[in-house]
Order: sequence, then structure tokens, then C-alpha cells
Amino acid sequence: MCGRFTLRSVDRVRIALRDRIQFDDLIPRYNIAPTQPVVALRTLDHAEELVWGLIPRWSNEPKAIINARAETLDDKPSFSESFEHRRCLILADGFYEWRRAGRSKQAFYFQMRNEGAFAFAGIWDKWKNGQTSVTSCAIITTTANELLAQIHDRMPVIVRPESYELWLNQEIPSSELKKLLEPYPSEEMKSHPVSSQVNYAESEGEDLVKHVDFEVGTTPSLF
Repeated sequence: MCGRFTLRSVDRVRIALRDRIQFDDLIPRYNIAPTQPVVALRTLDHAEELVWGLIPRWSNEPKAIINARAETLDDKPSFSESFEHRRCLILADGFYEWRRAGRSKQAFYFQMRNEGAFAFAGIWDKWKNGQTSVTSCAIITTTANELLAQIHDRMPVIVRPESYELWLNQEIPSSELKKLLEPYPSEEMKSHPVSSQVNYAESEGEDLVKHVDFEVGTTPSLF
């Protein structure tokens, strides 16, 4: 799964998007959590904020789903229509994952080797109830690459820049996009252990991504 990620630098985003979109401002975020706004692209010429946690439009209540498994996108009613018609890119420059050791969890931070920004494959939907409207999204996950597999068996799908247009093109059948939902090459990524403070959704700041020695003891719940 993917339960926390970062988006720290406007410059990194501009490089990743090849200056196709101009960002006037971006508050550095070191601990983006479910139910919070994320920076996403539904088209390549416009960035906007969506709520992280997809609420299907037909749902009777705003029950959110933060991750969608690549293997079941076609089968699950919560995902299939969005996968076919409502795809997006969710901007990030790193994400966290946790390794269990008995009753304890050690947090790790994953990023590109060049520490640049990238985009998760996402799907979105718009839920309405009376005057309330929520446009939300979920991050697609796949099997872990060799680097992630040491920590967890799943990882978010990372879309290469040359495939951004393809992923967002709503005229492309979803069946032709399955090839993009593969684990990102581990040799292009790196990771290190970080403080358990990232487990608290209210925690923020650059200290969260700093390398720490392995911690001992039971860490608090993630959400």
C-alpha cells in the first residue's frame, strides 16, 4: 500500500513535468496523509488539488479508498469505471513504507536516486450528496520491486514522464494501459530508515525524511 508521501519542491516538480505547467507556489509537505489534499493532474495543462481517498460516485456515504490494486482495477466496481474514464497523475517526490518486526514497525523513506519528483498513477471520481461535492482520488499499487520487497509486498505505481500523456488520454482503452502498471525499476530508487514521528498525521518538517538509526519499540498507529 501507500499510506504517506512527500512533495517538497516546486523546482523538482517543474523538472519532472518539463515546465509544461507553471507553479506559482507550493508549500513543502513531508507527511501527506489520507483525507488530505494532494496535487494532481487530470490533464497535462492543469494542476489542481484532489482529496486523497477515492469515494465512488454511486456510494451512499463518503467512505474513502486510498489505494487501488492494479490487479483488480477492471473487476471492482469501486475502480473499474474510473480506470476506464477518469485517470490522473498524483505528484510526489518520495513515499514512506513500514517493515514489521514483531509488534514493532520501522518506517522507511523511498525516493528516486536523483531525489527528483515523479507521478503516481491514480484514478479519480466526483461524489455528491445534496450540496456537498468531493472530487477525490486513489493511488494505484502493484507488486513491490526488489528494493521495496525487503520492506513490503506492495508499492505505488510510478508513471514515467514519457507515458504521462498516454495515461491521461481518455480515448485510450484501459486495456492498453496495463503495461504501465508494473513495478518501477529498483535500481533507479533508494531508501533509508526514518523516524517513527511520520506515523503521526500531524507531524511535518524536513526532519521526517532524515536518515535515522533503526528504532526499537512499538510505534503508534499510522492513521
